[in-house]
This record gives sequence, C-alpha cells and structure tokens, in this order.
Amino acid sequence: MNAMHIDTIDLNLLRLFDAVYRARSVSRAADALGLTQPAASHGLGRLRLLLQDALFTRAPGGVAPTPRAERLAAAVQSALGTLEEALSEPDRFEPTASRKTFRIHMSDIGEGRFLPALMARLGALAPGVRLETLPLALDEIATALDSGRVDFAFGFLPKVSDTQRILLLKDRYIVLLRKGHPFTRGRRSGQALLESLQKLEYVAVRTHAETLRILQLLNLEDRVRLTTEHFMVLPAIVRATDLAVVMPRNIARGFAEEGGYAIVEPAFPLRDFAVSLHWSKRFEADPANSWLRGVIRELFAESQAVLTGRSRSAPIRPTRSA
Repeated sequence: MNAMHIDTIDLNLLRLFDAVYRARSVSRAADALGLTQPAASHGLGRLRLLLQDALFTRAPGGVAPTPRAERLAAAVQSALGTLEEALSEPDRFEPTASRKTFRIHMSDIGEGRFLPALMARLGALAPGVRLETLPLALDEIATALDSGRVDFAFGFLPKVSDTQRILLLKDRYIVLLRKGHPFTRGRRSGQALLESLQKLEYVAVRTHAETLRILQLLNLEDRVRLTTEHFMVLPAIVRATDLAVVMPRNIARGFAEEGGYAIVEPAFPLRDFAVSLHWSKRFEADPANSWLRGVIRELFAESQAVLTGRSRSAPIRPTRSA
C-alpha cells in the first residue's frame, strides 16, 4: 500500500472521518457537520480513495470502522483537538492566573537597573509569572526575538534592526571614581577635562563594547589596567583603588547615593545613548507579550512613542559630541 502525503488531504475530510467514527453513522455525522448526506458520502468516498481503505463498513444501525480506521482515529482526534485548542486560545492574558515564563535578553547592568522594580511590580500583578534573563550575542538578538527564543531585549542595541522598540530612557557615559580620589581635587572643564583623563588608569568591561570604544577614541587603551567581564563588580574595585571606570550615569548615581564615590562628566565622544525595549513584530498582537510591554512601559518609559527597526524617521543613535 502506498503511503499518503499530508499535502494531499483536505482537513475537512479528517473532520468528516472523525464525525463518522464518533457517530457510527454517515447521516448523523452529516447532521453534526451541517452537510447533506450526499455531500458527506462524497467526502467519505474521496477519503477512501486517498487512503485506499474502506474505512467504514455497513453495520446494524449505521457503520463500523475497519482496522485501519481504528488505528487512524486516535491520531486524527488528537490532531484535531490540538488544532482546535490552538485556534480557540483566548485573546486575553490573565496575569493573576498565569504561570508563564518570559525570557529576556539583558546585560548584567540592565539586570541591576530594571529587574528590581519589574519583579516588585510582577509580584503584585502576576505572582505566578516568571522571568529568565538570557544574555545573547548582538548578532543573535533579532533572530532570537523572531523565533520566540526570547520575548524581549533591553539595552542600547543600535545594531539590532527589524524589531519593534520603545524608548525607555536616555543616558550618558561618565567616569566613576572613589570619593577623595586625587583627580577630583582640581577644577577642569571642556577640553582640559578630556585631556586630563590621560592621568587616570582604568578598569574596562569586556562585554560592553561602547565603553571600550570610548576609551579607544580617547587613546586611553594603554591606560587600562584591569579588564573584567561584568559591570556589577566595579563598585568594589573602584572604591578600593584609584582606578576609574567609564559607565552609564544612571547606574553610577545609584552607587554614588550610597556614598564613597565621585562622578566626573567629560564631554566624551559617543557619550549619549538611549536604552530601548525591543520585541518582534511577529508577537505584536500576542496577549502576554502585549501585557508585559504595557507593564514595562508604565514602569520605565520616558517616551510613549513606539519605534520600528525599519523606520528611518526616528533612529536611535548616540549623539556624537566633542
């Protein structure tokens, strides 16, 4: 017997098969599906030809399935049930009842900036919802969003294109030093302040390319004495040494509020940047995705304007300043 390919079969024929199998009658199956009996008989004849099996034989009060039909019935019922469940999926997300896990691309510094407030809000609105951070290489982010591997990406991601995004905050890079550092005793500004940065030694973060780029543009690469993988180790290092670090001002202010740190704000090249929330257009209408976007927007967004990766009218790029 030749195998039949799925491309050759009409889904309606499988619905008809299931109805006849359940009702053990062609006429009762036709009534259940809103078909005439001739139409049901014709459809069943087509399916018999495709499967090269009688499928049903006459029996008292209706029809009886053949062995082939018995074997096929469970698979057809399972497939139709799965499809019906998917098509009838509710168009609303119930946060209080959900146990969904959202996966998010986020750097360690992003985790420190966004997760405390976000988790507090989720604890109040959706206590069963879980978050999992999944840092990705920059060239993987757009594909991971489109495939559903991650639901969102936070960050300054100017090279990530073809995504939906919303501006969360604007920030700039500064220099963080320990309180009482000799560098903080002089008064400098403008070009003089930039030139004086040559006197400092630095700790750099390997995973944050923009800070490395700034050091490169200022010809400070030879002044780097320590390179680490993560930002969040920096406060302890800076506080215990005379090393300086280039880092986002919003994060540095949090450290400075705890005491023991000083912030210097030179007019770096590439110092201004924007942090956005990115998601895939594929999941724009997904109820769960839409709900969490709303929570994040309410918590963090400085602008309500939604931008697209394809838009040329409002690109997110750093402001270059001397």
